[in-house]
Amino acid sequence: MLETIASHLDAIAALAPTWGYLFVFVFMAVESSFIPFPSEVVMIPAGFLAARGELGGGTVASLSIAIGAGILGSLAGAFANYYIALLVGKPFLEKYGKWFFVKKEPLERACEVFNRYGAATTFVCRLVPVIRQLISIPAGISRMPLGTFAFFTALGAGIWAAILAAVGFMLGRSSGDMTYFDLVMRGKEMATRHLPLVIGCALVAAVAYVLVKKAVAKRR
Repeated sequence: MLETIASHLDAIAALAPTWGYLFVFVFMAVESSFIPFPSEVVMIPAGFLAARGELGGGTVASLSIAIGAGILGSLAGAFANYYIALLVGKPFLEKYGKWFFVKKEPLERACEVFNRYGAATTFVCRLVPVIRQLISIPAGISRMPLGTFAFFTALGAGIWAAILAAVGFMLGRSSGDMTYFDLVMRGKEMATRHLPLVIGCALVAAVAYVLVKKAVAKRR
């Protein structure tokens, strides 16, 4: 799917000066929902276009707005998952989820991770492929407080969106002419190469959060 979408980015990029930020918001909302859609084909080109001054405004300002639009889109998609899961429940999703791109095995894995490690998983798992879109579902099933859910989701989605956009921005500044297909493939390889380090740092932060929360609760 990544290759297919990337091959059609030239037509979309032509509309970037007018609709670029809206495209980022909409496509990141889709990526964060049930529908399988690669965030690499959204945020990497967004960073690239920002570096080339093709999103309108200054390059750094355009990059910041694009990342902000990506975060808001991710939140929109995550909240859609949250409320759908809250309304229909886990048995329904296990039985009929396959018709909505939610396979039983990844769903079970997401629920297991969430139930074992708690709210902080909505932050860490936003950086993990496959589970990234599904971690909102157990949060909705368990009725996780909306404020906590929004904070952790925005934090995780923001880091991932910023990484992809920064990769695209760097390529836009350093490289010559290149197709959007090559841009996405090269950018994905660069982001994936450093992803284990990012996930490791996120895990350390999540563990620190849990330990501090337990210490505060114990003191109280």
